Amino acid sequence: MPVIETKNLTFTYGVGTPFNKTAVNDVSISIEHGEFIGLIGHTGSGKSTFIQMLNGLLRPTAGKVLLNGKDIWEEPKKIRAVRFKVGMVFQYPENQLFEETVLKDICFGPGNMGLGAAESEKRARRAAQFVGLTDDMLQKSPFELSGGEKRRAAIAGVIAMDPDVLILDEPTAGLDPNGRDMLLSQIYDYHKTRRNTIILVSHSMEDIAKVADRVLVMNAGKAVMFDETRKIFANGRELEKMGLRLPQITEITLRLRNDGYKISPALTVGQALEELIPIMKKGGVKNG
Repeated sequence: MPVIETKNLTFTYGVGTPFNKTAVNDVSISIEHGEFIGLIGHTGSGKSTFIQMLNGLLRPTAGKVLLNGKDIWEEPKKIRAVRFKVGMVFQYPENQLFEETVLKDICFGPGNMGLGAAESEKRARRAAQFVGLTDDMLQKSPFELSGGEKRRAAIAGVIAMDPDVLILDEPTAGLDPNGRDMLLSQIYDYHKTRRNTIILVSHSMEDIAKVADRVLVMNAGKAVMFDETRKIFANGRELEKMGLRLPQITEITLRLRNDGYKISPALTVGQALEELIPIMKKGGVKNG
C-alpha cells in the first residue's frame, strides 16, 4: 500500500470570485514507503499548494489525499494528527525558532504531540545528531547560531516528531555551497537510517539529481512527469521548455549522446565517468 496517494487532487483559490485560479489540477500520483521523491517545477507551477494539501494545511477543492490508504479528511477533527505523520519544513524555517535554547525548540514538536519531557528530549537529541548539531549547540539560544545551524535546528524540530513522511520545501535556499552540500548530505543520511519517505522540493536540479529515487515534475498545476530520476532528466529538452535547467553534467552527457556517442544521461560526475571511461578506452569512437 502506498504511504501517500492522491486521486484527482485539485485546488482552486478564490472559488466563486472573479479571481479564482486553479493552482493544482487533477493530480493523481502514488508514493511508496521509503522513497526519496524530488519535486520540481518553475515558480507558479503548483508545487507549494500541492505539498500543503499532503498534510492537510489546505483542503482540496476536489479529489483526495490518502495517507496509508485513508482519506486524511475523512475525520476533519483529526487532521492535526495527520500533520504529525506528514511533517512539513517550510522555506526559511529558522524564522520560526523562538525558544530559550535550541534543545527546547527541538523538543517543542514532540511535546506538542503529547509526549513527556524525557521522551521529547530523547527524540530531540537524536534529531540533533542527524543534522549535525553538537551538545554544546543545544544549550545555546537559537539566535546565537549561524544561518546554516539555525536551518538545521529548525529541520531537527520536525525530524524529532518522527514523521512517516518528511516534506522539505527548498531546504537549502539561501545557504552557501558548503552549507547546502552539508545539509543535503545530512538529509540523505537521515533517510538511509530512518527509511521513511522524503519529498524534497527544490529549484536545484543538481540537488534533486544527487538524492531522489523518482522525480515529480509539475507545470501549470499538473503532474506532467513522474518517473525514475535518470529517465526524467533524459527528457532535457522538454524540461527546458518548462523553464527548468538541467545539471551541467547531465547536459554534457545529453549533448554527447546527441552527437552519436553511446552514453546514458548522467546525474553525477561519477556516473559520467563510468559512461565515458569505456568510450575513451576505445579511442572515443562513436556508437562504440
